[in-house]
Amino acid sequence: MPEPAETPPTRPRSTSPVPLTEVAALTGARLRPPSAGAVEATGITLSSRRVCPGDVYAALPGARAHGAAYVAEAVAAGAVAVLTDAAGAEVVDRALDERAEGLEVPLLVVEEPRSVLGRLAAHVYAEPARALTLVAVTGTQGKTTTTRLLEGGLTAAGVTAGVVGTVGTRIAGEDVRSTLTTPEAPDLHALFAVMVERGVEACAMEVSSHALVMGRVDGVVFDAAAFLNLGRDHLDFHRDVEDYFAAKASLFTPERTQRGLTNVDDEHGRRLLRVATVPMSTFSATGAEADWRAVDVVAEPEGSTFSVVTPTGERLPARVPITGSFNVTNALCAIALAGEAGLDPRRVADGIAASGGVPGRLERIDGGQDFLAVVDYAHKPDAVQAALDALRPLTAGRLVLVIGAGGDRDRGKRPVMGEIGARLADVLVVTDDNPRTEDPATIRAAVLAGTSVVADGERAEVVEVGDRREAIRRAVALAGPGDTVVVAGKGHETGQEVDGEVHPFDDRDELRVALEGVRR
Repeated sequence: MPEPAETPPTRPRSTSPVPLTEVAALTGARLRPPSAGAVEATGITLSSRRVCPGDVYAALPGARAHGAAYVAEAVAAGAVAVLTDAAGAEVVDRALDERAEGLEVPLLVVEEPRSVLGRLAAHVYAEPARALTLVAVTGTQGKTTTTRLLEGGLTAAGVTAGVVGTVGTRIAGEDVRSTLTTPEAPDLHALFAVMVERGVEACAMEVSSHALVMGRVDGVVFDAAAFLNLGRDHLDFHRDVEDYFAAKASLFTPERTQRGLTNVDDEHGRRLLRVATVPMSTFSATGAEADWRAVDVVAEPEGSTFSVVTPTGERLPARVPITGSFNVTNALCAIALAGEAGLDPRRVADGIAASGGVPGRLERIDGGQDFLAVVDYAHKPDAVQAALDALRPLTAGRLVLVIGAGGDRDRGKRPVMGEIGARLADVLVVTDDNPRTEDPATIRAAVLAGTSVVADGERAEVVEVGDRREAIRRAVALAGPGDTVVVAGKGHETGQEVDGEVHPFDDRDELRVALEGVRR
């Protein structure tokens, strides 16, 4: 007999089989044929490429094709049933007619299959979210840093922790590859089940606006959720900033979280207090009146020290190992969020102080050079400004910025980023980011157009170098003692997408190579 397939690291080792009659009752789906009710499912997935034996394959309509077009592949991989809509059922019926050998698979037909995925996945994986202390972080900037700081703080404090977000997933200290900031609901509940198997006690996760709109966190009620800020982003997905805010605000409802925490230093954070429908607490790193406050902040090249004033008036010593005032905000949020979720904020604060930084977030690259070199994920206007504002006090000489803009995304932010770079840096090297399917030169031209609005005498020296590798080398070659070089936009990413193909590329590695050339 062949060896059983190895369980993927993103799936639990075992689950209790769920009959299709139970699936149909839970989702309100029509089971076809009714006699298939005794068939049992042990998993669920949206991807025909990630089907495991025993899965329900959720065939949803997509931008290019209906998922039902891939039913044959899903069944061949071991899918025991297909959850789809009426249009998907028609696609499957045509496949049945066209295949001489036949394609026998039970169908679960429901009007809006995506709307039932969360609660179905939670049920199939035995409600794993209920066994964890779960906290969520949303906002335009800082989600990754906040959740990673919290995970590091919990781990250093002896709490077995997990984290889900942009940089990937970590379960009890082990990295697990994931592709979305917030995984699709079936993948998310499977990850939670893996965490439960591995003894995870608490999990911090990023929750994007896409995830909230598309139901990726359906079936989850967080113990606490935090709002960091809101700026210009994702306007290729949302109608406008108002729609973007509404998506974020939907996290702060009883269906999503038990309680909320909001940053009153941000205007949208203050506004959230008026629209949230769960109990809310507040935090501030600027001295504003709030339940949780950061005071006595001392900025250092390697980070910042401060004290956290809790809602009871207790003072907790704290340190964040990443420079920048906005990272004081992120660390404060992590500590406060832990406290709001019933975890020990003092232990978390101590743990964050003892932990390392966050990949690709103002990450220092040391090649023995006589200037500061960092890589940062800043790829939106507010984030670029925050990074440059954080680095300026650490720069005795010139601030050299390497930046581009992503293709197939919000075009309106490109000139805005160019204007910010030209106004706040001393040297601006405009290059390619992830052009994707767009013409790279056209994207660069839009960024460069923004630099022209900055007045002569106040505008940075602007250089255009399309090749990103060469742009990084040019920036390093221009730097001297006391300068700062910041390579912004891609952060932790390890690939560059050009014309639909992802090429290996890591800003951190490229910056190290460039620095080695300087040392020679």
